[in-house]
Amino acid sequence: MTENFKILAEFIKDISSETPNIESYIYVKKNISKYQLNIDINSKPLKNKMIEVNTTLKFEDKEYNETKSYFEIIYASVVKIDESVKDKKELEKIILCDVQNKIYPNLEKAFLNLLHNSGYPEIKLDKKIDFTELYKQKSN
Repeated sequence: MTENFKILAEFIKDISSETPNIESYIYVKKNISKYQLNIDINSKPLKNKMIEVNTTLKFEDKEYNETKSYFEIIYASVVKIDESVKDKKELEKIILCDVQNKIYPNLEKAFLNLLHNSGYPEIKLDKKIDFTELYKQKSN
């Protein structure tokens, strides 16, 4: 099957690592297993069948406490949609699934670099995000 979109550009739009003090750093080092990865995808139309897709990864402690760190990356992709794509569902699948599957290796690498360079070299993202499965769940 030929692709009905083309990624024209990918870049880090915003990146953030916040560890306010040494107490937070030590606490997070011990409790990093409580942290959860959240993903959010939004898009905005540009001209000429192009769309800016912003994929946000956040890695944070769900429990409220004073001593915590916060990590976030917003990864932007500029996508040109083929003229043949007319259906809203098809466009949604391209944005939420197909584009994500293509950009995720670069996004994950950039995000892991952020975490490692923030003093947490032992962090690995064990579970690969299955965008196809997430899209199917959302559609049902």
